[in-house]
Amino acid sequence: MPVRMVETSSPSEVSGATTGNTMPQPCTLLSVGQAFSGTQNVSSLQKDEAWRVNVRIQGYDNDRGYLCGTMEALNVPMADTPVVTFWEGEIVDTKNYTFYTGKWGATREDDIKHWTKFPSFPPLLPKVEPDGGKSLDLSNYPYIFMLHSLQFGQRWKEQHFVNVGTDCGLTIAGFYYVCFSCSDGSINGFYYDPNSSPFQKLELKSISVGRSGFSFSTYELQ
Repeated sequence: MPVRMVETSSPSEVSGATTGNTMPQPCTLLSVGQAFSGTQNVSSLQKDEAWRVNVRIQGYDNDRGYLCGTMEALNVPMADTPVVTFWEGEIVDTKNYTFYTGKWGATREDDIKHWTKFPSFPPLLPKVEPDGGKSLDLSNYPYIFMLHSLQFGQRWKEQHFVNVGTDCGLTIAGFYYVCFSCSDGSINGFYYDPNSSPFQKLELKSISVGRSGFSFSTYELQ
């Protein structure tokens, strides 16, 4: 949820990531009720700034590559109270989602620029470039990549503000490229929005395991 503004200014085989199109295995640190805390850097050319951020996972469906939750920014200068947003995420599992976003204004070049900022990603690049990584087997890879709408990859995308209006001075037009470590539960992410400062970094640590939230069965949702 960055400030709304515009700035002017290879190996053939990868250990733990071979061919086979196998989905990532569920990770105990990536589960319903899990909480994370850290910062998001929202610095611009004019000033350095970071917000304290709390994230909680409210829903998770590994089979469909889906998760959702809330994000709370605590020290937003233009807001009288913490700003809470609801987000949905896509797990890069090479079955439901690949490393290529294909929406939200992101090109394949944008995807590669952001994914390669995670140290765990470059060994995967030769297999990702042709088709987004459809042939990769991520089942034993120690990271989960995601998009916020997840080291496997994720995308996280904020959908709406929970406790403030759209006139709060913030934007949720973009989304996050996210890398989750299965070993320690740490999360790193980069926000993408052509109208915001580039590569705003999200850094979170796992702080607790809760029980609130919901999970999904394998039957089709109506």
